[in-house]
Amino acid sequence: MDNTQTTFDVAICGAGPVGMALAALLARRGMASSGIGLIDARALGVALSDPRSIALSYGSRLLLEDIGAWPLLATATAIHQVHVSRRGHFGRSLIDRGEHGVEALGYVARYGDLVSALSAACERAGVVAIRPARVAGHTEHADGVGLTLDDGRELTAAVVVQAEGGVFGEQDARSRTHDYRQTAVIARVSASAPVAHRAYERFTGEGPLALLPQDGADGHQYALVWCVRPERAQALLALDDAAFLAQLGEAFGQRLGRFTATGARGAYRLGLNAEPAATARTVAVGNAAQTLHPVAGQGLNLGLRDAAVLARLLAREAGPAALAAFAGERQTDRKLVVELTDTMARAFAHEGPGQALLGLSLGLLDTFNPAKNVLGEWMMFGRR
Repeated sequence: MDNTQTTFDVAICGAGPVGMALAALLARRGMASSGIGLIDARALGVALSDPRSIALSYGSRLLLEDIGAWPLLATATAIHQVHVSRRGHFGRSLIDRGEHGVEALGYVARYGDLVSALSAACERAGVVAIRPARVAGHTEHADGVGLTLDDGRELTAAVVVQAEGGVFGEQDARSRTHDYRQTAVIARVSASAPVAHRAYERFTGEGPLALLPQDGADGHQYALVWCVRPERAQALLALDDAAFLAQLGEAFGQRLGRFTATGARGAYRLGLNAEPAATARTVAVGNAAQTLHPVAGQGLNLGLRDAAVLARLLAREAGPAALAAFAGERQTDRKLVVELTDTMARAFAHEGPGQALLGLSLGLLDTFNPAKNVLGEWMMFGRR
């Protein structure tokens, strides 16, 4: 494909990780690169410099390896264990890679590193992105979809895939939406007694607090995702580093010793926004289809599974039949992830007498291997 081409089999709106993975997978499954239109509003350099941390499941690693987009091993930090607990209540669960016979349950990587690997995979496959360009409007016809870009160009495609999700609060409401009235505070932090390759999910009265191991130039570090009430988030962002680390230590406890350093802090609103409207020739994947609470770190991984199934079907025939088959095949996995993350986000994010039972359930989970194994398999591979 070149930037002057105007007709495609599949036009992908959004060249984030899910959109680029879909493009590379389509080429891997046999679709000519000239039939793949990849459109993104951001220049590539902006995405490459994005410092956010992302969690990739073991199943996502296998998918990325399939398209040659896993040179991340040198920069990604492997998760060998996930420690789950409830603040102030008895009970915890520890999920270990050895229970599943894999080298890692998942990985923590920098967003920009993943974009770089996927961009290289698309380039090797001959897929060239149209960027920066935004889709300003579209018109669906019986035999295709017409797209108008913000620079005036007109494109046509047999199928259009929406892969530009954005964040909750900046999206149009879909058929299922819920505002959790939480804000995620994110940062990179260091601790005095880190445990290598162990991730933590700590449930508090305001929401989950996740610490994901992400080694840096200074040694062991953690990517922090701390879900709190919006007013608390503003207060945390306003604190100096020492006061912020003290508040974090009070919320998390002493499992990692003292928190000793923090990088720049950011924040974003949390909500559920799922089940988009579908048409005969348009489909949404990833965050564009389901924006989830980060409680289980499944959003990107669910989107990559969307991409894998859609690529297989569209490579056979880019048309309405493939999109209908996609909706049927992805219904169970999508529904399960949405329900589980929504239930976890609501159940643990409040104080009350039921919290002792929830804490106890974590302890019981640790003693009942079949249930714990199912949870671990779901986190790594989704519903199969």
